[in-house]
Amino acid sequence: MHVSVILSTYNQPLWLTKSLVGFANQSRLPDEIVIADDGSGEETRRVIERFRANSPLNLRHVRHADRGFRKTRILNLAIDAAEGDYLIFSDGDCIPRPDYVEAHARLATAGAFLSGGLVRLSLAGSELIDEPLIRSGRCFRPDWVARVGGVPLRRILKVSAPRALADTLNRMTRVLPHWSGSNASCWRRDAVEVGGFDERMQYWREDFEFGQRLKNLGVRPLQIRYSAVTLHLDHDRGYVDPEIMRINEAILEDTRASRKVRTEYGLGHAA
Repeated sequence: MHVSVILSTYNQPLWLTKSLVGFANQSRLPDEIVIADDGSGEETRRVIERFRANSPLNLRHVRHADRGFRKTRILNLAIDAAEGDYLIFSDGDCIPRPDYVEAHARLATAGAFLSGGLVRLSLAGSELIDEPLIRSGRCFRPDWVARVGGVPLRRILKVSAPRALADTLNRMTRVLPHWSGSNASCWRRDAVEVGGFDERMQYWREDFEFGQRLKNLGVRPLQIRYSAVTLHLDHDRGYVDPEIMRINEAILEDTRASRKVRTEYGLGHAA
């Protein structure tokens, strides 16, 4: 199985650096990482070039001009560019646990997509986490995430559960699996069949809507929130717009009600 990670980013070079350190220290390296860049500046390009030269990662940089929040468009361009038959999606503000890619690849199932887990760090923890902590995996230890990362005790088990316990917790959790752009995976053929992401949608529910069309296609969502884990780095969200959120909720509801499988505003749609 050829695994492509699609990693979205926009003008967060320090957070992207921390994310790429995490991917460079995986127990199973991805076959490629396609960086879906929503119009970042020169500093992001320099980060990518540094990792190309000094890490084991096979990086591809897919970028378009900065014309506001167009994450769905750049994700579709990244899907087009990806060579893997299996796609793992994450964000450049997320640090993968060392077994992250291995877990997605191990649990990949025909006719299903996987919904992974996310643990949010405090802003102070996000700033303090550094390359040695990530390379060693110490930032995923319960004492560090609780003491320094600002993670509530009720979230600690998600970070530290061993494989056998994680598999049990995945089955027992009452949290329904859904598509999360920060931690999910699917077969490329399924992503293409539903037309990728709906490019009408900006921030809010654009990932849920993609996952809903996968479900409408008959692709089952599987919960792996204790098996494939990322640490989410805190940051501002200046792009939040209540009117856009309302529009996106309406698109999502239409997709649910109509049982639509493929969006006409996705892969192959002229921007």
